Amino acid sequence: MSNFSADLSHQDYEVKIGDYFSRGWAIFKDYAWGFILFTFVLALINAVLSRLPSPLGMGMPEDSQGQGLNLVASILNPVLAAGYYCVAFQIARNRPKSFSDFFNGFKKFLPLFLTSLVSGLLIALGLVFLIVPGIYLAVSYMFAQLFVIDKNMNFWSAMETSRRLITKKWFAFFGLGILLFLLVLAGVLILGIGALVTVPLATCVLAAAYEDIVGLNSVAEGP
Repeated sequence: MSNFSADLSHQDYEVKIGDYFSRGWAIFKDYAWGFILFTFVLALINAVLSRLPSPLGMGMPEDSQGQGLNLVASILNPVLAAGYYCVAFQIARNRPKSFSDFFNGFKKFLPLFLTSLVSGLLIALGLVFLIVPGIYLAVSYMFAQLFVIDKNMNFWSAMETSRRLITKKWFAFFGLGILLFLLVLAGVLILGIGALVTVPLATCVLAAAYEDIVGLNSVAEGP
């Protein structure tokens, strides 16, 4: 474990949920049209990918039952979703941002994909075996992708640093996760249209929590 990870693991901090929602809203509002448009683009991409034949997408032959595995979406979505954090971090740093920054996750494709894949597998195993370990890991890995994006960590270091840090205040983060889930759910229930706002807003709130607890690099990572 790096010196940074070790120091961070021993760091004490407070989880200020109200402040994170306020800061997250400020970040979102700074580039609201960009966040909304990108969410719409993601929805279109997933709609197209879902039409691909199984196992690449969820399309199935007419005489088949059920749905296939959306393999391409499973690979691309974690990298595309990282774009929310890339832009949120630019705004938090008071750095120029553009719509193309939403696709900066592809500059770190492999570590972001591996972080999503390995953490997802561990969470799934935890849910299968007694459920509680899966819930623990799902909360504990909330910062994993953000460590990859901001600190350029490899997937395992990002996962372990996130787990060690969040475990110190796990129940507070569990509460934050519940609130973020309810925020996104509220958007989905408004005919799905509200999700264009609540999905990116939820990521901005988590970015605000990371900014406060971990701190951002002073400049964006290069390619």
